[in-house]
Amino acid sequence: MVICLPDDLPVQALTSHQLATHFGVTGTLTTLYWAVPRLRLWQRSQLIGARKGHPTLCAGGPLRLLDLPGLRHAAAVGAGIRYQIWQRVVHGTRPATPWPVFHSRHLTDPDRYPYQRAIEEFHAQPRVHAMRLHVAAIPGPGQPSVGELEMYQAGQTAYQHYQASSAVVGDAMLTADGRHLAPASDALAHRITYLEQALAHLDTVGPNERLLAVSL
Repeated sequence: MVICLPDDLPVQALTSHQLATHFGVTGTLTTLYWAVPRLRLWQRSQLIGARKGHPTLCAGGPLRLLDLPGLRHAAAVGAGIRYQIWQRVVHGTRPATPWPVFHSRHLTDPDRYPYQRAIEEFHAQPRVHAMRLHVAAIPGPGQPSVGELEMYQAGQTAYQHYQASSAVVGDAMLTADGRHLAPASDALAHRITYLEQALAHLDTVGPNERLLAVSL
């Protein structure tokens, strides 16, 4: 979750222990953002949870000190590489039905369509077999995930846009005026709606206002 912080909130409140008190959120600060490349030493104290390294990773800070364009570009490049891997992995397989379709069917009628059956039918698809076998044979970060099957099947450009947008607004957003933005479900259409709303709100955030990334 990305929290847009009110201007008057003191730095002392920006800790994992104070999240529930001030925002009703139980979680921990997470390093989602990059600081701008030419960060001055005195500006570092304005970042939240800053770590050493290049680029400087942090959990947030004033918008003017966060390198959102650089982060989006890097996410898009990484997504393009993963998509090329995914294309080779699933070559020759037919498009698969995404997991949210099976999950929605289970939620609609859990007695007649149990959760375990939904999992089994999703995993029974040849394209999902190919992806799972690839991850089993070549484990590690950066491999195509079956959880993003629907995003991959939307095409390379769409997948890159999705990853670039998600890199800066996360999976949900709490605005400074208390609005909670989040996808209605894991379906790609609902995730896109969230990204549209969150990016539109991000355009209204002033350069001195702060963003904070939290893992729930």
